[in-house]
Amino acid sequence: MPGPLQGVRVLDLATIYAGPFAAMLLGDYGAEVIKVEHPRGDPMRGHGHSKDGVGLWWKMVSRNKRAVTLDLSKPQGQELLLGLAERSDVIVENFRPGVMERWNLGYERLRAGHPGLVMLRTTGFGQFGPYSSRPAFGTLAESLTGFAHLTGQPDGPPTLPPFGLADGIAGLAGAVAVMMALYHRDARGRQGQVIDLAIVEPILMVLGAQPIVYDQLGIVLRRMGNRSGNNAPRNTYRTRDGKWVAISTSADTVAQRTMRLVGHPEVIEEPWFRTGAERAEHADELDEMVGGWIAQRDLDEVLRAFEKASAAIAPIYDTREIMADPQFKALGTFIEVADDELGNMRMQNVAFRMSDTPGEVKFPGRRLGQDNRQVYSELLDLDDARLNELSMAGVI
Repeated sequence: MPGPLQGVRVLDLATIYAGPFAAMLLGDYGAEVIKVEHPRGDPMRGHGHSKDGVGLWWKMVSRNKRAVTLDLSKPQGQELLLGLAERSDVIVENFRPGVMERWNLGYERLRAGHPGLVMLRTTGFGQFGPYSSRPAFGTLAESLTGFAHLTGQPDGPPTLPPFGLADGIAGLAGAVAVMMALYHRDARGRQGQVIDLAIVEPILMVLGAQPIVYDQLGIVLRRMGNRSGNNAPRNTYRTRDGKWVAISTSADTVAQRTMRLVGHPEVIEEPWFRTGAERAEHADELDEMVGGWIAQRDLDEVLRAFEKASAAIAPIYDTREIMADPQFKALGTFIEVADDELGNMRMQNVAFRMSDTPGEVKFPGRRLGQDNRQVYSELLDLDDARLNELSMAGVI
């Protein structure tokens, strides 16, 4: 069955992660995505681990994208992009503010041949403001928004995630924003529009109520390790056989079941046990009860007991355990995809299941310029002689 975005064409001009991740999500659900790279290649090709010189991050983030090369700083390259834009629905870019305009590729010129064009502009700090011209990565967003301030042990340093958290969240937000803009265009009969996506803002939304807590109560939240100020017991606990589990009791009934299970039903009658916030003030006491019970038992026994009691728990997995877990297998969370460079490879499947218009991973990220001939001849009617000229000139 075709994906819900069949018929939508996306030009992915962005590099590294946030913008390309948004384009990947659109491609997973049927959009035709054309990855437009500088002839020397997207830096993402060399990002992280590789096998036989082939970047593995690239294989995932650039899946379902046809790969073409194009130097946008050259006038001939700009003309080619204008031709592609006229035949596309969405452009995703993440250059610093003003760069596209300096290349004479601002939104007004890009949309001249297609008023319905949607342009997702992804930057660290947005298109305006005192920081807009600064170089930025997700790490800076995780720092500036308070994520690092809140993460880590109370007596330890602020802690950054070992992966592109802010970029990933921004990519999800970018895909949603593109869909809103396309809906506005197609369902309302309107024109396209520009989306100004600052990586610092979606992660700040995910961080929750800390701004309003400060505004209304003057409270600045602090690092709490694996605990939460919203409920307790909530922590990671080590089992007798050296494994780790995580427990959450966001629902009061689950907190009650947990304390009965670990042999301390008496605390349920305490006045402070009534709400998660009040329980959090007694986290030391509750952690000692729960952690002591878990430490006397092996992982399998702990998991069986919590499941039988309908209390919330999960083992803390590494990648090997994730990919072997029966729940992920049942959901089809990981799929095997054929690749013409590295052979079959497993990666994450699409992010969610749709009953009538499911997504699909058709192929991993492709070789540099692999689809130049097909895309430029198909969309712009360029013949082999012209393509060779452009290649010799360094345009593609």
